[in-house]
Amino acid sequence: MQKSESHGSLQMRNRVTGTYEQRTPSGSKVQHRSVVHQNKSLPSSNSPDLVRKPHPRPSDKLNPKTIDPFSDQPRAPSAFAAIYSKGGIPCRLVHGSVKHKLQWDCLPETLPFDPLLITLAEGLRETKHPYTFVSKEGFKELLLVEGAAEKTVPLLPRLVPVLKAALTHSDGEVFGRGLNALVQLSGVVGPSLNDHLKHLLTSLSKRLMDKKFKESITTALQKLEQHGGSGSLMIIKAKIPTYCSICS
Repeated sequence: MQKSESHGSLQMRNRVTGTYEQRTPSGSKVQHRSVVHQNKSLPSSNSPDLVRKPHPRPSDKLNPKTIDPFSDQPRAPSAFAAIYSKGGIPCRLVHGSVKHKLQWDCLPETLPFDPLLITLAEGLRETKHPYTFVSKEGFKELLLVEGAAEKTVPLLPRLVPVLKAALTHSDGEVFGRGLNALVQLSGVVGPSLNDHLKHLLTSLSKRLMDKKFKESITTALQKLEQHGGSGSLMIIKAKIPTYCSICS
């Protein structure tokens, strides 16, 4: 009995260290490791040791997630939308039962054209309501005020590149608004636009092959010739050699 108890106590002491000995009938010893003790030594599924952050890749610095083009992050508002939301455009859209109209905060003829006219021209590239309507109607109505020509001609070097951006836009509606604005501008400044006309005709020439825009562009070219005189006709022929055949 004493020998058996000694053997049992030895077996218990070894279990504390994670092992125990078992004697075979031949007297040899077989050592086993406690499975229960092993399981206790392993971290649980909720242990932070199992949740390891992946090592950063060199490409992460070059392509941070904040500018992931496939993410659904909200886009920053355009310059025109930001100015409009802050009250920088002195007119607002009024919804009518039949058609919409603009309501000006003050008489348009009292407003400085610089930079309002340029800002409205930049808004022609907008594709969302109400910015599309405000920019289109605001540009047209501002050019209708008395003394518009004297206020607009000095702005042509800055205004023409903005209109060109609308004329080269991939959106067909943006192009249409830019084309209408160009005709309205030529009707106000007349031959003063001729010095800048060549920078705008390239865009019209490219779209002229599209049946969707052929008629509107042809009409616009005729208006440009009418407002610009013989000087504009020479420029149009140089940039669009097929112009005369189109008109005939």
